[in-house]
Amino acid sequence: MPDNDSEERLTAPGAEVSLELAEILEELVGIVERARSMPLSSSVIIGREEVLELLNAGREALPAEFQLARRVLQDREEVRARAMREADELLDEARAQAAHMVQRTEIVRQARNNAERILADAEAESRRIRHEADDYVDRKLAAFEIVLDRTIRTVQAGRDRLSVSEDDGEADELGEMDAAEDAFFDQDRQ
Repeated sequence: MPDNDSEERLTAPGAEVSLELAEILEELVGIVERARSMPLSSSVIIGREEVLELLNAGREALPAEFQLARRVLQDREEVRARAMREADELLDEARAQAAHMVQRTEIVRQARNNAERILADAEAESRRIRHEADDYVDRKLAAFEIVLDRTIRTVQAGRDRLSVSEDDGEADELGEMDAAEDAFFDQDRQ
């Protein structure tokens, strides 16, 4: 069973999902690393309830990670749309200013220069906002990729350990516990 700190981290309201998932994975790695070895064997004894509790918490955290990624993508689109609206407003403002200054040649020339500057500034601002949004989404997706990579490595390490114990040909006297663990960790072989 996890210690009180890990239980609080798993259920703390307002806890950031990516940190929660990373903590769950770290706790699972710690359980495997601290597990007692079986006498005369490279196999270890791991508390099923503790590991299943952490795996279920991780499974619950993953959909939240996906929702966060979707929200980030939606935010990016909203930022782009807002930038386009602001650019359109700036263009309308520049056009309105130019129409009022049509009476004189100098005023018209100044209005055109001003409108071009405003348009260039609006386009530059739009590009800047778009790049910032893309960078933000990229950072969030990279963090998510790291969490997924850790999960894959942890699962692979667990499978490799199971594979090593099967290759040694050692008989395991844990009966139903081994059958349940094999069914849980070896879903791909079925």
